[in-house]
Amino acid sequence: MKFAVQLYSVRDHIKDGNDMLEVLGKVKEIGFDGVEFAGYFGLEADTLRARCEELGLEVVGSHMGLNDFLPENLENTIAYGKALGAKYLGVGGAPHSTYEEAKNTGDVLSAAGVVARENGMDTYYHNHTEEFLDLKDGKNAMDIISADGCKLEVDTYWSFCAGIDNVEYLKANQDKIVLIHIKDGVDRKPMALGEGENDLAKVVEGVKAIGLDWVILENDDPVPTGLEDITRSYKWLKENF
Repeated sequence: MKFAVQLYSVRDHIKDGNDMLEVLGKVKEIGFDGVEFAGYFGLEADTLRARCEELGLEVVGSHMGLNDFLPENLENTIAYGKALGAKYLGVGGAPHSTYEEAKNTGDVLSAAGVVARENGMDTYYHNHTEEFLDLKDGKNAMDIISADGCKLEVDTYWSFCAGIDNVEYLKANQDKIVLIHIKDGVDRKPMALGEGENDLAKVVEGVKAIGLDWVILENDDPVPTGLEDITRSYKWLKENF
């Protein structure tokens, strides 16, 4: 099992490109095997890739906006991701509140996925809680977005908040799921792993059941700092996987 961190979790430490390069080193010192980006802070893909290779960090994925996957922007998105050495390119959220919105989001990401796969990558969608609400004919936004080829990154805290059994959901959708986010929290306030109410044992069980290679840590609201928070969570990961 390999552990990555969504760098949004340490955004309080990153104000510019130099900070990014320094934080990557600190992430490696904590023990992480890889990273998922959430912005590049003006750095060229080659610069980021060289830094990650120097540290021995794999680039698992990257969160961008849905507009980055539109036809007029896709060439640049794919070129950057390929130069970066990313395995997956995705969005941390996009319009999904109606069937039409979810269908459009899925159409954009699925079409982009065809091009991404030609370049050794794939596309994915990351959920929050509302994506599990029924929209039409018993289907929710996750069903609709992933209907035509877009893969899923399941945020297992937001799914828990939606009342989803993470073991059953991961097993039932394993052909669509390429990544997961693991996080904890109380009353929808994210916390470090082991400090909240998420049924993390089910997350561990589900991940092992479907044979995922990567577990990605994320905390939207780290305390007291991002690096201190992910250090506590990394200790939990090593003790529980």
